[in-house]
Amino acid sequence: MCGIVGYIGYRDAYPIVIKGLHRLEYRGYDSAGVALLDKELKVYKKAGKVNDLENFVKDIPLKGTLGMGHTRWATHGAPSDRNSHPHPSNSRKLTIIHNGIIENYATIKEALLTKGYKFKSDTDTEVLINLIEDIQKETGLDLQEAARLALNKVIGAYAIVIMCSTEPDLMIAARKGSPMVIGVGKGEYFVASDATPIVEYTKNVIYLNDNEIAYIRRDDLLIKNIDNTIQTPYIQELDLQLEMLEKGGYDHFMMKEIYEQPRSIRDCMRGRIYPERGIVQLGGIKEYTEKLKNIDRIIIVACGTSWHAGLVGEYLIEEYARVPVEVEYASEFRYRNPIISEKDLVIAISQSGETADTMAAIELAKEKGATIFGICNVVGASIPRITHAGVYTHAGPEIGVASTKAFTAQVTALTLMAFYIAQQRGTITQGKLIEYLTELNEIPDLIEKALQANDQIKEIAATYKDSNNCLFLGRGSSFPVALEGALKLKEISYIHAEGYPAAEMKHGPIALIDAEMPVVFIATKNSSHEKVVSNIQEVKARGGKVIAIVTEGDTIIKGMAEHVIEIPQTGEAFVPLLATIPLQLLSYHIAVMRGCNVDQPRNLAKSVTVE
Repeated sequence: MCGIVGYIGYRDAYPIVIKGLHRLEYRGYDSAGVALLDKELKVYKKAGKVNDLENFVKDIPLKGTLGMGHTRWATHGAPSDRNSHPHPSNSRKLTIIHNGIIENYATIKEALLTKGYKFKSDTDTEVLINLIEDIQKETGLDLQEAARLALNKVIGAYAIVIMCSTEPDLMIAARKGSPMVIGVGKGEYFVASDATPIVEYTKNVIYLNDNEIAYIRRDDLLIKNIDNTIQTPYIQELDLQLEMLEKGGYDHFMMKEIYEQPRSIRDCMRGRIYPERGIVQLGGIKEYTEKLKNIDRIIIVACGTSWHAGLVGEYLIEEYARVPVEVEYASEFRYRNPIISEKDLVIAISQSGETADTMAAIELAKEKGATIFGICNVVGASIPRITHAGVYTHAGPEIGVASTKAFTAQVTALTLMAFYIAQQRGTITQGKLIEYLTELNEIPDLIEKALQANDQIKEIAATYKDSNNCLFLGRGSSFPVALEGALKLKEISYIHAEGYPAAEMKHGPIALIDAEMPVVFIATKNSSHEKVVSNIQEVKARGGKVIAIVTEGDTIIKGMAEHVIEIPQTGEAFVPLLATIPLQLLSYHIAVMRGCNVDQPRNLAKSVTVE
């Protein structure tokens, strides 16, 4: 959600900033803008895509070695040129870009209006930059101190970058509840929402912590907290390659990332499983081994696709570790008064590690004494830093907004965690672990085989690309797969789709079934196979069109369904990892055929870092 990029150094800032904005497009946005300082401060902004901004400024000389850019995802004020960032102050000496929400902006705005300030946008961001200017004007303080005092007055979340026309060697960056990373070069610094715009120029980065303010000059970096105490930054090296951010010959990042899943799952398992010995090792949670032996309950908190992964985790943990599990939407959990004790383990799942609701849920659970584990993809993100321990998924950057490889990596991490907890609690035998880990170790190869159905799935997509509705049904751990399949289709193709437990079909959804309704079944051979066959017959009796994901060699369903997509045989625990693949491909091809922007679906952001 929203994207920030900034540069101060010896190079021309504009090419770095505009390339950085392109790198951040995957986060989702509706407008873009840049600010450059070369003797005077210049601001250019435009509703629409970064390409629209580039066309808008193509005939303008764009000079300056200090600059910043922003991609906006609208919160306060509709998408428009005037609501786009950067926002200048009334004097136009200051300008700001901002991710997040200033919750008390209306009160501050009212006070500034009484002092004669005028506002050209509907945003909370313009209020903040004028508050800083007002503090400077009334107190005579320098920009650094005025910004710090202003941030003490605001309530909400922010990641901001500030420039000033009278301070050509200063850029100010600050964060609270919204991510910010600083790239450290020789005589230059880079600022961004995440590392993707930075990796091309430096591998050395600093992740700002909440309530920290960075005062950045070409040859100096000073970080203080909001109470004005100097902080010692921790510089770490990025484990990120530039080629990971390119499409690599694919038409879309989403398709590339679907095909990366054999590798991403291998990377998630690497060094963590020893099938021949029946051992799972998770170094990130090792120090909590004794705690795991005595927990009473596990609560999984997550949003969106990560919540679906959590549902799969519920089946696995309860089946093998024999611990009660509850899966909660973080956005609901945080606003309840949940009953949590010190004997509870909370597992927070987030691809980005910056999801606002999940972070708030973590803080709530910590206050009540629970132990918190994180499952996250981005090293150095907020969630790994505020949880007690956790597991990185190592999926690599996911640029497509609709999550694919992040989902299967999260399911893999939860599978490892389920077996690890079972191993510690003694609820699984060594022989069974050898059997299960051997099967799990084969999953990447089986996914490569499942991907071979791509051409067949593309043909099926052509049949249903004009559908208005679609149902996805599954039983057991295939129910979350149905939910995830429906989410993918609605996210990128804008077809209304719903996922249900197949057994619930007669409790409502069956009323929707007619000759125009495609129904996707996850119908692999498992303990509920016969029940799913009965559900398929019920759909067929009402004229519905059935697309079935089946186990290789299943002849029963092949004789019933209009379309059958086979996946390789595997253990019941690992079906979600395989069955997800054809659903991702089906959604992708339907969306492409409908002319949708697959990598950047309308109204969606990659990471929801505000409420």
